[in-house]
Amino acid sequence: MSIIYVLIPIAIIIVALALVIFFWAVKTNQFEDLDRQGYSILFDDDLSGDEKKLAEQRKQLQQRKETNDRD
Repeated sequence: MSIIYVLIPIAIIIVALALVIFFWAVKTNQFEDLDRQGYSILFDDDLSGDEKKLAEQRKQLQQRKETNDRD
């Protein structure tokens, strides 16, 4: 029975902490736009000049590797 005297305050502290975190998230607009992050994966960003060069080099290396593996 004495364990209840420990568990009840711990439970109250956990609930209070959860409420504080929830209200902080609402206050800082964490729930403002939930769909944007889900759709952002569908859109490709344009590559910069350096990134295009690296992508071409990787593509060429991959093609060379594939042709060497075939032989």
